[in-house]
Amino acid sequence: MNFNEIGNNGLVEGFAVIKQCDKKTAKNGNFYLDIVLSDKSGEIFAKLWDYNENTHGKYENDMFVKVRGSISQYNGHDQLRIEKIRPVIDSDGVDVSDFVKSADYSGEDMLGFLLKTVGEFKDNDLKRVVTHLLEKNKEKILYFPAAFRLHHAIRCGLLMHTSSIVKLCESVCKVYPFVNRELLISGAILHDIAKTVEFDVKDTGIASGYTVEGNLLGHLVMGAMMVADASKELNIDSEKSMLLQHMILSHHGEPEFGAAVRPLFLEAELLSQLDLMDARIYEIMDAVSGIEKGEFTQRLWALEDRKFYKYNDAELKVDIL
Repeated sequence: MNFNEIGNNGLVEGFAVIKQCDKKTAKNGNFYLDIVLSDKSGEIFAKLWDYNENTHGKYENDMFVKVRGSISQYNGHDQLRIEKIRPVIDSDGVDVSDFVKSADYSGEDMLGFLLKTVGEFKDNDLKRVVTHLLEKNKEKILYFPAAFRLHHAIRCGLLMHTSSIVKLCESVCKVYPFVNRELLISGAILHDIAKTVEFDVKDTGIASGYTVEGNLLGHLVMGAMMVADASKELNIDSEKSMLLQHMILSHHGEPEFGAAVRPLFLEAELLSQLDLMDARIYEIMDAVSGIEKGEFTQRLWALEDRKFYKYNDAELKVDIL
């Protein structure tokens, strides 16, 4: 953990994200918090003894906090005895993206790339509906992950996943010029738009679970509903609206993977394949980044329980912008 030493009394201080927080009862009957703190360098177990919510405040998973305490060894591991803790405030001048796993590009830059791409569309209906939904959901889009677990489950992961697919769409359309480029890109940008409603996400940009709507409806259905509502509001051509809705409803490919219907036109099929491709590449990239050259990853159940071999030390960075 990247904590700073304070003076010569063994105290350390720094910022961290609460990965896990449980309120427990000590042998003396007093409450304490059993916490796991994390940053990009790792994690540490921590205890806040004699916990009183009125005095110390309320803490939960995925909160960004400033802590002070002393580190000692317990069962062979470092443990922080917390003396002070509070939520991070604006005047601290720290960025949560420096403390949690985040996309290689800022949310503002990736959203700017998408808006610029759409702004150059010739199809005014597609331009208006896509721009409208991006702007309407901008606040969450800027930092939301693309998943609760698995692919792009990181801060700004939704924009990273979306931008990657848009770049793939551009390449595909160069090889197959008969593809409706603007329709394909529109579907790519909107296919996961409702994840802004599906996940319960704190300011850290990491999902802690699913919302009620996410559990009951899911992002495919809600995404199609968002397009339908926006199209009605903007008086978008009904067939174009229907095509976009179908692309969202079918982008998981097969009903067993959550698709409401299988893709039934070319651009819908392409979106489904590119979505799967980008998700799988991320899963492999993320897994091999944590091992040394010449080693195998752990088995990845999302990829048919395969292990993947790292044969070189190539830089693992996606070229989006």
